[in-house]
Amino acid sequence: MLRRPALQAMAGVVAAALALALGALAPSASAAQTSDAAAAVAANPSLVPRTVVLDGKRLAVTRTLVRAGVPALRAPLSELLGQADSYLTAGPWSVTDKPQTPPSGDKHDYLSEAPYWWPTQPATADNPWGCPYVQKDGVRNPAIDTVTDHAERGEMFNAVYDLTLAWWYTGKAEYAQRAALDLRTWFIDPATRMNPNLDYTQFIPCKTDGRGIGIIDFSQQYTDVLDALAMLNTGAPGWSRDDESSMTDWNARFLSWLRTSQNGQDEAAATNNHGSFFDMQEAALALSTGQSALARQIVVAAERKRIDDQVAGDGSLPQELSRTRSFHYSTFDLVALTRLAMIGQRVGVDLWHYTDPAGGNLFKAVDLLIPAATGKAAWTYPELEFQAFAATDVIHAAADAGDPAARAAVPELPAPPGGDIWPLRPAAEQLDPISGS
Repeated sequence: MLRRPALQAMAGVVAAALALALGALAPSASAAQTSDAAAAVAANPSLVPRTVVLDGKRLAVTRTLVRAGVPALRAPLSELLGQADSYLTAGPWSVTDKPQTPPSGDKHDYLSEAPYWWPTQPATADNPWGCPYVQKDGVRNPAIDTVTDHAERGEMFNAVYDLTLAWWYTGKAEYAQRAALDLRTWFIDPATRMNPNLDYTQFIPCKTDGRGIGIIDFSQQYTDVLDALAMLNTGAPGWSRDDESSMTDWNARFLSWLRTSQNGQDEAAATNNHGSFFDMQEAALALSTGQSALARQIVVAAERKRIDDQVAGDGSLPQELSRTRSFHYSTFDLVALTRLAMIGQRVGVDLWHYTDPAGGNLFKAVDLLIPAATGKAAWTYPELEFQAFAATDVIHAAADAGDPAARAAVPELPAPPGGDIWPLRPAAEQLDPISGS
């Protein structure tokens, strides 16, 4: 049990960090309000969810401020609840919904099709896929949408996260109960659950059953689900200890698959944003399943495996700048790297301040985006669809981590479509609609 001086010290640290991170909230949430909220959280650790990316203490303090009616939190809460309300009647979704059967013969296996490969023959009873397939680079085959796992997985991830956050801040049971239904349907119920593997992601009919590149279907956003689970595990209505145990088991088996399968090994070897997202997902799964030493090992290895390999001395990401959508892919990679840095904070690794031999680091990488994101300068690299708001979250993340340039830029950032809900879910998300790969 913490003694009073330790509680006061912890409350002071949390309050100071939150006041700095919330920035614009300071005029509306007084120092006394923030300090009192932090003290209440420090005195009752059960209020703190064991999140893997999001800061659990900050979530708990912010919830207290939301329920106290702090004015600056009303608009973000309204935006969040608008999103969550739309999911109260959507779904639930399941991998068994798809009309196709994966090469395994088991509909419980997740299936997605490579987007730029096309059939050359009409589909027949003997050749239902129209094989052989040929690649048309950059030309998306609309038929892939008939394989529903990819789209439904995305909807499920978004629903679980938004509904759980809505319950966390409002305490309304219907949000948690719906999130629980979505999770049980996709992961737990024997009739509808997904097997814990991605053997058949981005498959190419009659050519390959699945590819490591398809793991990004999950790694791009599954850490949101892990944080949602941590919040639900604090005692959400409709979510039982058996549910918690079942999800921990699923995640442990999924992590084992990632670390031992050929697809997982292929994706781990990727040197661009795919590798960054793989490490982020792997470290988060390790932490969420009680393997903190493994999580720390993954983050430490990322210093050389990711930062050294990807961040140039000026902060640019050369592999992403070579893309025709270079602003998107630069922000996309930084979503993974900033979230990985936040996981590092949970296991005592400061990835934010690691500087590679060339002089590059995460702060420099984010700072490179600021002039274009704030409209002060044009983005001078190739970009087919420039959207300044794509960088808003990663700049927020760097500001919270102590980057002076990012802090100065925050008031000038464009709000993403639907509004800026950073104060309620302070971890970077992909904000623009371009699919990452």
